[in-house]
Amino acid sequence: MWTSPELMQPEILQFHAVLSQAATQAEEALEAFLPGSDTLLGAPMRHAVLSGGKRLRAFLAMESASLFRVPPGQALRTAAAVECVHAYSLVHDDLPAMDDDDMRRGKPTVHVQWDEATAILTGDALLTLAFEILAAPQGGIDPRIQVRLVGRLAQASGVMGMVGGQAFDIAAEKNSAALDIDEIGMLQALKTGALIGWAAESGALLGRQDPAPLQRYAADLGLAFQIQDDILDVEGDPERVGKQLRKDEAAGKATYVSLLGLEGARQRAHELAERACAHLAPYGSAARNLRLAALFAVGRDG
Repeated sequence: MWTSPELMQPEILQFHAVLSQAATQAEEALEAFLPGSDTLLGAPMRHAVLSGGKRLRAFLAMESASLFRVPPGQALRTAAAVECVHAYSLVHDDLPAMDDDDMRRGKPTVHVQWDEATAILTGDALLTLAFEILAAPQGGIDPRIQVRLVGRLAQASGVMGMVGGQAFDIAAEKNSAALDIDEIGMLQALKTGALIGWAAESGALLGRQDPAPLQRYAADLGLAFQIQDDILDVEGDPERVGKQLRKDEAAGKATYVSLLGLEGARQRAHELAERACAHLAPYGSAARNLRLAALFAVGRDG
């Protein structure tokens, strides 16, 4: 059975320290890769990427790499690349034509701070920067591994991944028939899970190991994380979450909460997190921090 929230709390606090350290390392790397604030698009790009955030994807990239003793410098590049793609997706998601959000991570969104054209170009620049980071010549990495990382990130980001999930979401909003549980799972596997999956498998690719266990782990982790987001959209604190809440309910969108209720959704998230941990069995105690990430995914309040 899943551990109760009260017993999970010490482990979640431990994970916050681990995640914070990974976030600091990722942000130092991003500082070096991003253009300066005085350059064209530099200020909005830095606003989008360096305005806080959990850095869960960066953590997954670095932690999965550590399982296979990948040099930290190589892992930091994958961490920075996935954070650039994630930031690009948020900049575009926040646009009036998409989710129309004015706040992100407690700060004005890029199109509010600047304008819509700047936000579109900022997102474009961040997406292409991600591939520039991955494809740059690096000592110690087989170029064939770099090509595989680039190809898999393109898949995870594109029409068969995150962008496809966003298109699915928009189509669902226009459809009078609400999505069922399986369809919601499929949507979230694309929109949220694909990029989380790439972050988790990148370490195995760098380490020339089979990524399958980490892919299965990430699939369950990503869905558990999204269900917790749905829960927080209903009962979260906007200041802690850092954005406007209860928009899904107002828009009449089908979510795990609307279909299963709060307790049913919470139980489903816990089951997924437990299953995610089970996929890490091949790595033994070395995967402790990845297991803590599953506890964090369903125990966080922001």
